[in-house]
Amino acid sequence: MIDRYSRPEMASIWSNESKFRKWLDVEIAVCEILNEEGKIPDADLKNIKRKASFDLTRIKEIEKEVKHDVIAFMTSIAEKVGKSSRFIHQGLTSYDVVDTANALLLREACNILLDDTRALLKAIKEKSLEYKDVPMMGRTHGVHAEPITFGLKLALWYEEMKRNIQRLEAAREGLMVGKISGAVGAFAHLSPEVEEKVCRKLGLKAAPVSSQIIQRDRYAFLLAVLAIMSSSLDKFAIEIRNLQRTEIREVEEYFLEGQKGSSAMPHKRNPISCEQISGLARVIRGNAFAALENIPLWHERDISNSSVERIILPDSTILMDYMLAKFTEIVKNLIVYPERMLQNIGVTRGLIFSQALLLALTRKGASREKAYRWVQRNTVKVWKEDLDFKTLIKKDSDIRKMLTPDEIDRIFDLRIFLKNIDKIFKRVYGK
Repeated sequence: MIDRYSRPEMASIWSNESKFRKWLDVEIAVCEILNEEGKIPDADLKNIKRKASFDLTRIKEIEKEVKHDVIAFMTSIAEKVGKSSRFIHQGLTSYDVVDTANALLLREACNILLDDTRALLKAIKEKSLEYKDVPMMGRTHGVHAEPITFGLKLALWYEEMKRNIQRLEAAREGLMVGKISGAVGAFAHLSPEVEEKVCRKLGLKAAPVSSQIIQRDRYAFLLAVLAIMSSSLDKFAIEIRNLQRTEIREVEEYFLEGQKGSSAMPHKRNPISCEQISGLARVIRGNAFAALENIPLWHERDISNSSVERIILPDSTILMDYMLAKFTEIVKNLIVYPERMLQNIGVTRGLIFSQALLLALTRKGASREKAYRWVQRNTVKVWKEDLDFKTLIKKDSDIRKMLTPDEIDRIFDLRIFLKNIDKIFKRVYGK
């Protein structure tokens, strides 16, 4: 992933140094278990643990010749360890090391993403509680429907991100398996007991069954979860982008002093960070498709998955880390315009009370069909002639027979839409 969208902690997980360190951790763990079983002498294990290291430059040199990164890694170690190196990698295939190490790398990556998501949840909750009672227009099909509060909109985001945490935790759990089962998963040269002990030492579980690799539905599940998370952030970002439109302007992405929105138009204050979130979400969703394509491989394994995973595992986790941190920053610094929200509620001159009026008429005894017709003919006048809805209703002879002026006034009260906000917040936040 390019530096522009990388944060140091997550990017360091996917460095060559980190990757080879995890490979070495797996190799050493196997040697320790084989030593316990009497298959590696104590002196050789001591020598291996003391001398085993790798040189990135040397690995690169060797790989140019052998065209195999695990062999290059092993050769680099052997050059440092000497004669005892013959005990390293005994009975293993390359992906015993790579896949077991991937579980360790992905565990670290998922832990960072979980911390990121919890930080975003905290930011959303604080902003949601702050604006719990601030009314704004609820829209369906892009058209004014009935009022909600801005806090309620954010509570919806909060609950969705809680589900994303649950999904990410489940994906992490599914990835926490290793395999030391050999070239085709049949334990021809090492026992299942060795695998179990090695995995336990590394804080993993042994895959119940494997081929040459850990099965890629596990990776696809993680990438699918990240795709869903990116789509959630995309949804939230699109909402901010729409609410920042000049005609609406109810919220605004923060704009730093000295920041410029356009090379040509000095007045521009564009939601560039939210647009960035939307764009990067497309990359992660695309990577999820590639992960799904990696599930079907030939027989006990072919190598078509390898090149793909060198890209999608680092890139997706690095991008998700960046997106979560960026959107947390957006939420924390979001500019909200309650007065504009209230102003926009009045744009349709009272039409938003049409359902409340319809229900009141039916409760008074009017059939739904008649009540709908009476209300709708007045809404048409409002749309066509830009008149005040409540004024028209008070003049409508059919409606006046059913409702008094005071009853109509009570119907046209914004509070009827918001009376259950506290109950919803108690469901979401427990208070």
